[in-house]
Amino acid sequence: MGQKTRLAKQRLRADLLKVKKGLAQEKVETKQMLDIYKRHTRGEASKEEMRLANQQFLDLMKGLGLGVLAILPFAPITLPIVVKLGQKLGVDIIPSAFKDKQ
Repeated sequence: MGQKTRLAKQRLRADLLKVKKGLAQEKVETKQMLDIYKRHTRGEASKEEMRLANQQFLDLMKGLGLGVLAILPFAPITLPIVVKLGQKLGVDIIPSAFKDKQ
């Protein structure tokens, strides 16, 4: 096995681990969001909690939008283009769990 193949496999593994970590974080945040919405129906959620839940809901919608794009033909080409276009237009389309923490 060549050096390039080994490096490509290592990078793919690292990228897949990042995706796994991001999905796990989204799962936890979505469960918290649903709990806050449930408590809101009983009048037990604060305005700050509702703000956080609504923010997570928007994050969830971003992920669903990217998921739809990912199953379309030519996704490896179109996804990076859509992300770059979103950045140029000032539209945030990447869920927070998949952004690098700075």
